[in-house]
Order: sequence, then structure tokens, then C-alpha cells
Amino acid sequence: MILTMLAVFLVHVLLGLPLFIALITTAIVGFLFVDPSMIPRMMPQQFFSGINVFSLMAIPLFIFAGNLMNVSGLTERLMGLARLLVGHLRGGMGHVNVVSSIFFAGINGSAVADTSALGSLLVPAMEKEGYSRAFAAGLTAGSSLIGPIIPPSIFMILYASLTNISVGDLFLAGVVPGLLLGVAFMGMNAWYAWRKKLPKSGKLPSFGQLGVAFIGALPALIAPFIIVAGIVFGFVTPTESGALTALYVALCGFVLGGLRLQECWKAVVDTARLTSAIFLIMAASATISWLLSYAQVPAQFVSLLAPYVDNGVIILLLLSLITFFTGMFMEEVSALMLLTPIFVPVAMMAGIDPVHLGVIITLNITIALITPPLGACVFVAAAVSRLEIVSLFRTIWPFVLTAVAVLILLILFPPLTLWLPTQFG
Repeated sequence: MILTMLAVFLVHVLLGLPLFIALITTAIVGFLFVDPSMIPRMMPQQFFSGINVFSLMAIPLFIFAGNLMNVSGLTERLMGLARLLVGHLRGGMGHVNVVSSIFFAGINGSAVADTSALGSLLVPAMEKEGYSRAFAAGLTAGSSLIGPIIPPSIFMILYASLTNISVGDLFLAGVVPGLLLGVAFMGMNAWYAWRKKLPKSGKLPSFGQLGVAFIGALPALIAPFIIVAGIVFGFVTPTESGALTALYVALCGFVLGGLRLQECWKAVVDTARLTSAIFLIMAASATISWLLSYAQVPAQFVSLLAPYVDNGVIILLLLSLITFFTGMFMEEVSALMLLTPIFVPVAMMAGIDPVHLGVIITLNITIALITPPLGACVFVAAAVSRLEIVSLFRTIWPFVLTAVAVLILLILFPPLTLWLPTQFG
């Protein structure tokens, strides 16, 4: 049954059909194997129950907040502050790229949005500083991985909805790994700048310049603290936090004069389009997840890995390997929705903290966004940098390996992930 379902899914994807149709068709084939009479009874029920989760309403709200950031000019303010902080260093614009991704991650939580918003501005600026266009596009795609790790994270909200784990704990657990990714990519950029002998750009800013830039970016910098503090200390739910953040960003945009009704409507339309695509995929994936659970596939998977459950590191490495290759050929939301219910029982048997597992799965799924052949961020980076996709595929592997190195570090040292949640738990 599993092999037939996989074959059906791959054929539909290769034919270029919309992903949710491929998933629904695959589910129908699976039900035909299990019990055809369940198709009219169970499929509609599981399809709608997959998205009938209150916490999932946070996803469109955080996406909306990020879109408002872009159209209101707040993103440019963050980039201006990043330029003053690190732009004077050798390879400064590459560092600006990474630091801007860290700032932007605190509002949006989407790697694709990060690549699109920052790439069109920073890739040409990096080229002027002496970077190759391929490296600039690769660094833009690579640093965008920070977006789904530093809170808020769309993937973490999905994981929490599937496992009943605290969203606040997951958000806190993502802070240190996200910053480690930033440090790793800045180190990679510094090595490239030294090897290519790129000149230092700009002068060390004065305290006055930094103060002006900080005050200008302060409205945007406050947003992540609203999100994390509100959820962690129990003042708001994730959905309420998303609504509060969107309202706050909109008010800042109108007060500062960068947001008008026309731009606001554009943000609404863009959010509706992206949210509808995500929720259709989620609903179809939830149907397949229920079917696999009904067919006891997770139990069979647990029995296969049972000999290794005494070693949590080996289990996490095996799960990461499976997730990595699955993400290379499957859309990330679908992969997360399908793999999480299968992986969690294995992790629980091995004594792995579910919050730690959530960060590891999220980072694995996120790395797939820059991994050929279907990495969405690679395609976006190629489009905004006007680069051939094959050329970028050849350039992207060092960035993939850098992210994998951070992943292995997190697997070997769980306190890097769990320290913050234990401090505020």
C-alpha cells in the first residue's frame, strides 16, 4: 500500500498537478486498499478536522504581519540598522544579509518570504561589493532558514498542533538554534570575504548614527518581544499573539506614514493566497496522516527502529536522514504533517524530549527549502537574482552543509535547544 501511494504521489508531482490534488488522490488510493467504503465517510471528516484547530489561525496572522512589514517600509528600517551594525566589516553586505534575516525572522516566520523580501534588495548590493551573484543568492537563500527557527515559526505552530506541545516552549527552544545558524552563515561569509579579498565597506558608525537607526527600527524590533513574551508568560494564545502583532505592525505603519490602504489591501490579498495554499496542503496531508495511523504504519515504523531506541542520538540522526531526503522531494508542510505522527512515538520510546524533537524536525524541514531539486527558497532566490537555477543548485551545497553542521551540533548537545524553555518553563 505504501509503495503504491508513494508511486501515485510522485507521478502526480511529475505531471505538474497542484500539490493538494496529488495528496488527495494519494489518499483516495490508500483508502481503496484499506476500505473503499471509508472514502465518503472518513475523507471529508479528516480533511476538515486537519485544519479545524484554533492555534492554526495564528499562521495567517503572522504571515499578514510580515507582509505588512514589507509594504509599510519597516523591513527597510531593519536593514538600515543591520547595515550600520555590521556593514563596515569586511564582506559587510553579506553580514547585513544574515543580520537582516535574523531581524526579519522575529516577525514573519517564513523562509520564502524572507528570501523574496530581502533578496531583491541585497543581492544587487552584494554584487556591487564584489560578491559573485551565485554566492549572494546562495547566502540569501541560506540565511532565510533562520526565519522558521527563530520565533514565530509556522512550522513550529504546525508541530505543536500535531503533538499538543506548548507553542511557547517551542518558540523559546528555537532562539538559540536560530542564532547559531546566523553565526554559522556569518562565519561562512567572513571566510568568503577573506578568501576573495573583498574590501571593507563604509566606516565604523558613530553612536549618534546607531542611535538614530535604532530608534527608527525600534517599532519593528519590539514586535518579536510582543510575540514571545505574550505567549511564554500566558498573556495571550498564539492566535491572539498573531492578531496583536498584525494590529501593532499596521498601527506602526500608518503612524510612521509608510502604510496606506492600498498597500494594506495588497498585504491582505497576498496573505489570503499563501494561507489558502498552506491550508489546502495541510488538510490533504492530515487525511493521509490519519489513514497511515489507521493502517498502523507508525507502529510498524517504531518496530523497525526498536533496536536503536537505547541511543537517542542515533534515533535523531536516523529521523533527520529520513526527513532530509523526504523534504528534498516533498513540499515542506506536507512532509511535516506526514512525518511528525510517525516520528513522535519513536522519539518517546527513546526518551527524546518532544520539544527538542520539534526543533530538530523543524530545522530538517527548513533545510529542505534550500535543497535541490524542489527547494522553494532556491527558486525564489534564483528569480530575484536573475540567475539560472542550475547554476544556483551547484552553488547552494556549501550552505546546505553549513546548516546540516548546525543540525548535528543541536542533536549532540540538547541543552542548546532546551536551556531557554527550562529557564522559563
